[in-house]
Parts: sequence; C-alpha cells; structure tokens
Amino acid sequence: MRFVIKRDELLKALLIAGRAVNSKSSAVPVLANLKLELNEKGLSITGSNYELTIKTTVPYTRNDVEIIRNTKEGATLVNAKIITDMARKIDVDEINFEVVDSTIAVITAGKIKYNLNCIKANEYPDIDLEPNGIQINLTHIEFSSLVSQTAFAASLKEQRPILTAINLEAADGVLTATTTDSARLARKQISISTDLRFSANVPAKMMVEVDHLLENADSVKVALSDKKALFEFDSTVVATRLIAGDYPNTKNIVPRITNYELQVNASDFLKAIDRVNILSIDRENVVDLSLSEDVVEISAKSTQVGSASEKLDVFKFTGSNLQISFNSEFVSSAIKALNSEDVTFLFVGEMKPFVIKNPEDESVVQIVTPVRTY
Repeated sequence: MRFVIKRDELLKALLIAGRAVNSKSSAVPVLANLKLELNEKGLSITGSNYELTIKTTVPYTRNDVEIIRNTKEGATLVNAKIITDMARKIDVDEINFEVVDSTIAVITAGKIKYNLNCIKANEYPDIDLEPNGIQINLTHIEFSSLVSQTAFAASLKEQRPILTAINLEAADGVLTATTTDSARLARKQISISTDLRFSANVPAKMMVEVDHLLENADSVKVALSDKKALFEFDSTVVATRLIAGDYPNTKNIVPRITNYELQVNASDFLKAIDRVNILSIDRENVVDLSLSEDVVEISAKSTQVGSASEKLDVFKFTGSNLQISFNSEFVSSAIKALNSEDVTFLFVGEMKPFVIKNPEDESVVQIVTPVRTY
C-alpha cells in the first residue's frame, strides 16, 4: 500500500473517522485503530467502537484538483490517536504513506519520518455498511431540525436505554421525532413525500454526532433496518445500532384542553430565569412562576443564601391566578430549541405537564412536568 496525499485532506478524514474511536475502551483493542484502505474510489478511513461506525472517503481528485497520487492499492490498520496527532503536527502540504512488510507504516513529510507499527487489515471486524431496509432522504435543514429540537430531552441515564433514543416514526406522510426522559418531552414533525410506515429508536447521541458531521452537506440518506441505522452524506457513511424495545406511548401526553395561556418574549423570559436561578441552590434549578392578568413573576429562594424575583414587563396571560414550579434548565432548553422570538405556555393546572410552543410553528412542541415544592 502506498500513496501521497494532501495533508489537510488526510487530517480532515482522520478527524471524522476518529470520532467513532473510543480511546478509553480496551474490550476490543483492535478498535483503537483506524482502517485505511486505498481502492478505486480513493482512500477510505474507517473508525468504530461497535456502537458507532464512521467511514469517510478521500477521492483521488476533487474539482479537477489532484488529492492523492503515486498510489498502490492496499489496506492496513494504524493507531487512531497517533496517526491523527502526526497529521495534525506535520506542517507541509503533502504526506507520503507506505506500508512495508505488512507491519510498518512509513510516513514521511518534509524532514520528518515516522515508522509506525501497523496491523493487517483482515484483523478488523467485518462491519456492515450497506444501506438496507427502509430508506428516506432528508435535507440538511430537515435532519438538523429533528435533532436540535428533540435530542436534548432524551435521557442521559442508561437505566432505561429506550429513553436515551430519539424515536423516529413515519406514518401518513409525516415523520415524527420524539424524545422523553419521563420529566419532559420534545416532539418535532416534518412532512415527507412518501407513505412509509416505520418506527425506529436511534440513540440520540448518535443523531447529534451525525448532525455535527453534516457540515456543508445538502442532504442525508437515512436507511433503517431491524438492528441498525445508516446515514450517508457526501463521502461519509455513519452506522449505529438501534435501541431495542417499544418506545413509550407519548401520543396522548400533549393536553387537548388547557386552562391558562401565557405569551412572552423568549429572550426576556430566558434572561429572567437565568438571573433568578442564581439563588435556586437548595432546590436544584427549581424556580417558581406566579401568573395573573396583572403580574408575571419568576422567583427562586434558598434558605442558605436568600431569594430573588423578577417581574416581566411585557406579557399576555389568559386565565385565573396560577402558581407553578419547574426545573429552569428544562424550560430554558425547551425555549431555546423552539428558536422563536416569542413563546406560548399552555397550562392545565399547577401539577399537570405544561406545553411550550412557538406560536408560529405547530410542527414542534415541548412539554415539561412541574416540580412539587411542598
């Protein structure tokens, strides 16, 4: 195996594939390596930790500019961290890479020369990266909206793995992404041109990873089979295992009838929460919201430090007086995910889950469960 490659192109590909390599895992030592394979398509670099696999390909040319030259096809495994550090610190335009006797990768660039131990490529696990099952194409904007407006509400605790997923469900021309950690829920819907029907539980952190990698891609092809999800965009393929089990039935969580409605400026509300939250030390980010037609007040108190309160200048409230307490982090995250100038709160009662939504966009809804403070 031999090639000369543009240093910037190699480093970018190493960083992309390296996101799937868990340097702290020793269960499968070979997965501390990246698989480099030069074939008719270019240089493919694969990284995996079994839960997540990323394969990205550097082509021989791009826009008539030569990227890889002086080649001999082949494959090898090299330590992910070491080769990435090499590429990062090399300060010349091209890197020469050659495998000698299947055990040594000779890497030269300018005055520097590395002899890096490598492993035969056939020792790498055989990972299926074929797009099987149901397939759907999404624009970059559509995919990013599904992730950014829901992923934050997925659970971070592994006790109930199903709650760490984004549930993707398609029916009647609508694709719905749902997350919940039992204390809050986020749901985003987009229209799709097909009548596909499916339900899949994709790890939320993996969806976030794909969203980070999309960068300048215009679209992403999603393939869902029984056990894996595959995301393909530009010259990169990302595969992740699905989470087994039935996602909780959340269809009836959104209240159909509400008794109170608050409309506020999103920025004003967020800033007020942030200011009073300084004193929510005793109750772990819990703040109180007092509502009436004349006054909307956000407050927090601590027996150790004191109390804080702030009244909003501009608001519209409909309903009788109401006092409710909630986790300020949950509400702030929900408001930020809506990405709107104004937000609407819909309340049923002081201990019933309440809705936060963008008054101009019915495709996304956030729900937060109040906190009992007495």
